[in-house]
Amino acid sequence: MYLLTAGWFQPLLLLIWFIIGLCLRFANLTGKPPWTDEFATLVFSLGNSFLPVPLDQAITADILLQPLQPNPAASISDVIQTIITQDTHPPLYFVLAHLWMNLFPHPDNLVSLFAARSLPALLGAASIPLAYILGKLAFRSQLVGQLSAAMMAVSPYGIFIAQEARHYTLAILWVMASLICLIIAVRHLQNHRQLPIPVALSWLGVNALGIATHYFFTLTLCAEALVLILLPWYQQTQLNSQLKSLLLPISYSPLWSRIYAVAVGTGVSGLVWLPSFLNNPYRSTLTNWIQGTRVGLDWVNPIFQSLAAWITMICLLPVEAPQLAIVIVSGLGMLIFFIWVTPILVRGFQLQLQHPENGVMTQVLTGVVVGAIALFFIFTYILGIDLTRGARYYFVYFPAIIILLAASLAICYQNQDIGKWGITGKKAITIIWLMGLISAITVTANLGYRKYYRPDLLVPLIEQNSQFPVLIATTHRSLVQTGEMMGIAWQLKSSHSKINPQFLLAHQEKDRNTATKVIGNTLKFLPRPFDLWLINFDAPLDNEFKKCISDPQALPTIYGYEHQLYHCQ
Repeated sequence: MYLLTAGWFQPLLLLIWFIIGLCLRFANLTGKPPWTDEFATLVFSLGNSFLPVPLDQAITADILLQPLQPNPAASISDVIQTIITQDTHPPLYFVLAHLWMNLFPHPDNLVSLFAARSLPALLGAASIPLAYILGKLAFRSQLVGQLSAAMMAVSPYGIFIAQEARHYTLAILWVMASLICLIIAVRHLQNHRQLPIPVALSWLGVNALGIATHYFFTLTLCAEALVLILLPWYQQTQLNSQLKSLLLPISYSPLWSRIYAVAVGTGVSGLVWLPSFLNNPYRSTLTNWIQGTRVGLDWVNPIFQSLAAWITMICLLPVEAPQLAIVIVSGLGMLIFFIWVTPILVRGFQLQLQHPENGVMTQVLTGVVVGAIALFFIFTYILGIDLTRGARYYFVYFPAIIILLAASLAICYQNQDIGKWGITGKKAITIIWLMGLISAITVTANLGYRKYYRPDLLVPLIEQNSQFPVLIATTHRSLVQTGEMMGIAWQLKSSHSKINPQFLLAHQEKDRNTATKVIGNTLKFLPRPFDLWLINFDAPLDNEFKKCISDPQALPTIYGYEHQLYHCQ
């Protein structure tokens, strides 16, 4: 009991969670190959562009990787200009990454992968103390704060987000900061006091920075707005008379004036980016992968994709291991775990909801989660934009789920017996946290949230099956395909492979035969013999391929790279 009340214990415990989370986020940080979205971060943060990469001709790996070479002449304005004209994201994170990566040496005249990934890893670790602040503030409880930090430290979803050279950990920090401001605002409304000007200005600044980091941050803001609009009505219809008086219904009273000012200022800060987003010529090309369809399983896939993302915020065993036996055991283990843990969490949530002091904040955070989920499904089923396909997009309400989880566990902590097994609350929390730790290690080992592309498996396959010079060809539509080929070239360089292939990016828009003609013309002038590897090739094959013999072997499937081998002799 003395430890729990000692002034030094809480900071020490928080430091332990931070160190654990930091170590997990840096574990095997560069061991997994970069993928196409990360190459976009690397190239644009350097102030470079994908456009100089030659199309429709055979090029060497060195030429393909030129955009990844540090550019000392590039400035912040170059980064911003490239982002708003060639990408679909706002530029804040890329500017920070540009400044950050300039602090590191770059071996072999290529950008350092550690430099690129270490920034989001650090930002991900920063979410741990911020989770403590958010949990403690929302529920006025050191215990909820510590449990929030502990679960954030080992969340497999949090580890996955933090180990990619992308902007999502920075966006998560803005989400948490905005939620803190929301909670402060609700508290002031409860007490019939105006929101302090410093808090209002901070909220506005956080929201503006969040939009400047990722446009989907606006989904968090919309969910917060829904909470402010609907919570007073819900209070009037659901709660007892004592709690009805805690929140002032929405009106145009002075109490709401500063909240309205924050909303207006946030809207203006978002509209600033609208022209560059709408006028971006690459917008439709780079976002067509989330365009949903309504055929067969497409109606139910978003539900299962969402369930998978929610589950992995807490637990993820090696379900993507190459051994089937491990996959089966891991799946059964996760099933048993959730059968056991779900009643515990639901009971804790219900008790927090009924708590006379914590009930309102439980409703606020729940409203943010439910509102964001509703927006996801509106985009998916009504607007035809399937946001559920990208697990990383769940950053918009991930912190709220972690805080609600911690609040439920706080109830569990105070109970002596949990469920039918006679396990105490403290032991149950230990089991849940250890499951999170194992899950975090699963992600760092690339056995869960596996990288989308595996050039580390493709390159050895090429080495084993090609005795002649190699041409690697793909159809090209956008920087996505350039990034796919960069992954192979990067793996060749990093593994010091003895093969030195050429690459062909056959550009293709609406007419699929365009790429066919390009590769046919290229094959005519290459000295033979050589091996042709078609990677993610989406075009018909013409008569020129009759001079090449398809390899009869049943080559193993490589994640992210659909491949065909032809021997041209």
